[in-house]
Amino acid sequence: MDHTRLEYIPTWEPDDITLQLLKERGGKVLYPTMSREKHLYVLQDIKRLAAHFGYPMTWPVDHQPWWELPSLAYLAAHQEGKGREFFRSVYRARWEEGRDICSPEIIRSLAKELDLDPDTIASAPENPALRLEGAEALFRCYRDGVFGVPFFIVGFEKFWGVDRVDMFVAALNRATNAAE
Repeated sequence: MDHTRLEYIPTWEPDDITLQLLKERGGKVLYPTMSREKHLYVLQDIKRLAAHFGYPMTWPVDHQPWWELPSLAYLAAHQEGKGREFFRSVYRARWEEGRDICSPEIIRSLAKELDLDPDTIASAPENPALRLEGAEALFRCYRDGVFGVPFFIVGFEKFWGVDRVDMFVAALNRATNAAE
């Protein structure tokens, strides 16, 4: 599979500033707050799926997460041509190392490892242009019906969850072969 053809679009639970920008575009967040019971089930299911697929995993501990920081930092890294590397680095930090990716210190250290300017990346939420770009990304997620993570789209086919990755790849390969 040609990973260079994949487009990464971040989605997250926005803070009030980005949420207002999203609403001004006519969008809303489709990822609803879940009940405690569903949350506990999801935690069990994620652990079960990770073990089933052989993925290394460490549970992150989120203390008052502010998702604007890693999400808009990704957009800043993408502008510097290192979005995918930053995404993988943040993913590894959160899900394999259990680090707090909503911490400016963690984001700075990840940026530095990728030869990105740590201050520029960690201050991404203060950049009005990146806020607008983030709101546009969230609007695209709203428009495309994205309601969870991970979520993949090939044409009109949608795939939600890590257990659908193989089906997504097969659909992507079919679409690629048909286009060629």
